[in-house]
Amino acid sequence: MSVYSVKGKGWRYDFTLKGERYTQAWFKTKREAKQAEAERRKEVMESQNGSQILPDMGFLQLVSRRLDHLAAYTTQHHYIDYRYLARKWVELWGQLKAADVTTEMIERYILERRRVSPHTANKELRSLRSLFNFGKKKKLVWANPTDDLDFLPVEKKLKHVPSPKEIDKLIAAVETEDLADYLWAVRETMARVSEINRLTWDDVSFRDRHVVLYTRKKRGGHLTPRKIHMTQQLFEMLSRRHTQRDPSKPWVFWHSYWNNKGGERVEGPYKNRRKALKALCKKAGVKYSGFHALRHSGASVMENNNVPLGDIQKILGHENISTTEIYLHTLGDSQRRAIEIYEQARIKSHTDSHTDSAAA
Repeated sequence: MSVYSVKGKGWRYDFTLKGERYTQAWFKTKREAKQAEAERRKEVMESQNGSQILPDMGFLQLVSRRLDHLAAYTTQHHYIDYRYLARKWVELWGQLKAADVTTEMIERYILERRRVSPHTANKELRSLRSLFNFGKKKKLVWANPTDDLDFLPVEKKLKHVPSPKEIDKLIAAVETEDLADYLWAVRETMARVSEINRLTWDDVSFRDRHVVLYTRKKRGGHLTPRKIHMTQQLFEMLSRRHTQRDPSKPWVFWHSYWNNKGGERVEGPYKNRRKALKALCKKAGVKYSGFHALRHSGASVMENNNVPLGDIQKILGHENISTTEIYLHTLGDSQRRAIEIYEQARIKSHTDSHTDSAAA
């Protein structure tokens, strides 16, 4: 850690650059220490590289570099989501240099976004922090003005996870075979929507009865495959679609749509089917919870039937097992038994106290 505090003295910065150590103390606040560190780093870099070193780049240019990186290394959904946020930042600070976007400016913006919701404000802060951390890593900026900003407190709620019966009702209400097949594919593989959208017939092995799913939700942004065994339901559905397929189309699920930018009709895989799912939930009388909730539902069913956590992690394609634990929404037998023991002990204590009083 380059900035730290010493009890009773204050804050100091301490960093090493090209084998040389630079330190200074004692600052009253962490913010002052970090600002002094950033200025000292800049001075050292200028002295080591001469007058050829460039000043911090423009904020708009930094955002563009970040978006290019996301387009290459992350999912399209994440890129589009980030681009939507970035447009608002550029409206405010697009004419400034990145170094001129201060902590105070960002804090005012985050507090303004809190009017929408604390979740929205925290999402913006998280995204801005990743923007400046990217700039520091690429040596495009000297400091991250969000370092001293804390996330806002939020009211956390349990997510609604549809039960198997609710999912059955949902599929029963579908009018088109294509959407029903899509729901079965998500349900039986517990895949991310992006993985189902990306699925091609080359990824389907009827002989070995498995599908290969690809995700970028891995460290480094690599497109990583994993095999998922086919259930009988999935095997029959995919076999039917394979027989009925258009051989010129490589995707298992695809559609034809009008491209406003290109001004033409194009064919390709789905990007999202959120609107169709919302309408379907309303029709079926089921609370809307999104396609992703089917992953949570499947994970909870497996956990409730004693599937090892490591196997659930592999099926879901999680990098860390702690992520898998978030998906488990069942009340385990051990927890249920613990509450029952508590209840029995409480009743016994209550009974004993009344018996003692009567005896007295």
